[in-house]
Amino acid sequence: MKRSIIGMALAIWLAGCSGESSGTFGDGDDGSGTYAVERDGEGVTARMETDDGTAVMRSGADVPVDLPQGFTVYPGATVSTNTVFAEAGSKGALVTMESDAAPEDMIAFYRRQAESAGVDITLDMTTDTMRMIGGKARDGSPFSFTATAEGEQTTGQLMAGEAF
Repeated sequence: MKRSIIGMALAIWLAGCSGESSGTFGDGDDGSGTYAVERDGEGVTARMETDDGTAVMRSGADVPVDLPQGFTVYPGATVSTNTVFAEAGSKGALVTMESDAAPEDMIAFYRRQAESAGVDITLDMTTDTMRMIGGKARDGSPFSFTATAEGEQTTGQLMAGEAF
């Protein structure tokens, strides 16, 4: 059940956004847990507890950016929202940012950071307005970066995790 704890936390966080603030859940494999969702201004914190441990997610425009080692916010970009998650042995972030850089420039920047962090890039996708790369680090931690052109602006979304 441990590998799916962040996925379940995300589902619970989404449920909390729709109005539920606490409850219990089953994972379909005889496991269960509790969750609580708190709103603080523009932010949301979700906490999930199971027999495998505790997972915490914080999301909002004012949540401090806490990226895994080797990753940074694109130079000159403005962070519009940030979600950080942590559980025993791993952490990660999902950062949405705006920049006047071209999607190709942002992709190249994050490709270099990912490869330096030991990520094996296994996905490289291009459409008319969007570029996306993704893969996993040697420890199995996920990585993806998506850059979408919107007129003169590019919206970038970085998702990176790390095990410790």
